[in-house]
Amino acid sequence: MITLLLGGYGVFSLVLFLLYGYDKRQAQRGGWRVPEARLHLLSVFGGWPGGFLAQRLFRHKTRKRSFQLSFWLIGLFHLCLLSLLLIPGLAGGVKTTLRPLFSFIY
Repeated sequence: MITLLLGGYGVFSLVLFLLYGYDKRQAQRGGWRVPEARLHLLSVFGGWPGGFLAQRLFRHKTRKRSFQLSFWLIGLFHLCLLSLLLIPGLAGGVKTTLRPLFSFIY
């Protein structure tokens, strides 16, 4: 499962990296742009590492605060999810800690 998960991150990261490069070139030429919603959607699917690298390499989409806020929230979500999946015992500890807060559901 971990191999599949990491492979998905790799594929979506590559696609998003290439889209950032394309969008940067189009911005410089005044051509058709990639919608921000599409960039965010690919980040949600796991492309955020590629998006992060592309932002730094191409210096693209780094000044727009609303875009950056959404991008970093998506990245934070993924880091939390990966932590739960990869750190042994963490998911059980989180569940035990949060159980009293959500006791009305059980």
